[in-house]
Amino acid sequence: MNDKRGASRAAAIPLRAVTSTPADERAVSMIEMLQEHLRLAREGALRSIAIVSVSADGASIGTQWSLTGGDSASLIGQLTVLTHDLVASRE
Repeated sequence: MNDKRGASRAAAIPLRAVTSTPADERAVSMIEMLQEHLRLAREGALRSIAIVSVSADGASIGTQWSLTGGDSASLIGQLTVLTHDLVASRE
């Protein structure tokens, strides 16, 4: 058995420090929001979700969604209200 332990120690890969840049407030806010929605989905508290993503330069906008039957009309209505609120806040 001691031979096996010695062999596994020799095969160990040394760890290296991970350096990452600190996240700014916008990134932290997005990550926290996504984590909260993941938690709700795991708990079964969500049945539909829609995400609109805008690239850092504003040139690219993407949408993704996961819907159950009958939720599309309600989700479209909520997104319409959100769009109107966003436009009004820019004026």
